[in-house]
Amino acid sequence: MKITEENFVAQMQKRNEQALEYVIDNYAWILKTVIKKHLFYLPNLYEECMNDCLLAIWNNIDHYAPERNNFKNWIGGIAKYKAIDYLRKYLRDLENENIEDVTIPVEDNSLKALLTRELEEETEKVLSSLSKETREIFKQLYFAEQDINELAEATGLSKSVLYNRISRGKKKIRKGMRGGH
Repeated sequence: MKITEENFVAQMQKRNEQALEYVIDNYAWILKTVIKKHLFYLPNLYEECMNDCLLAIWNNIDHYAPERNNFKNWIGGIAKYKAIDYLRKYLRDLENENIEDVTIPVEDNSLKALLTRELEEETEKVLSSLSKETREIFKQLYFAEQDINELAEATGLSKSVLYNRISRGKKKIRKGMRGGH
């Protein structure tokens, strides 16, 4: 069967590998553009991130909803969040390296600062649709990795109120990421 613009999604859902080749041939430029934008200073991670994006597209094609988003935007979103994951992992690995085992050149420290700032800006952009209080709950829970019980105690809110705010916040973020649909 010939893979075309009209049938490649259906063929990917049927696990036809030629459809994935079609995506690579016709849409890889989108992935590369997004990955390079977010991993600009880490070119050694481009290829691995690209492979992860393609695997995510392949594994999640059943979740693609053409009525909500066009394919280019959908894969662009996948690439963006995979690249951000790679950036986080890179920064976490830098944090976890034993200072006695490695000497970090000055450039790496400035790169780390730059990447950290970029990641913080991206996080703020994603959380910007939330109220200040809900934004703080998300930061404590997901970035400071505070336990829900600790968070309830610290904020004076019950766990059920926290779960409701988290649920509503996630919905609001998803809605914002889909362009308000």
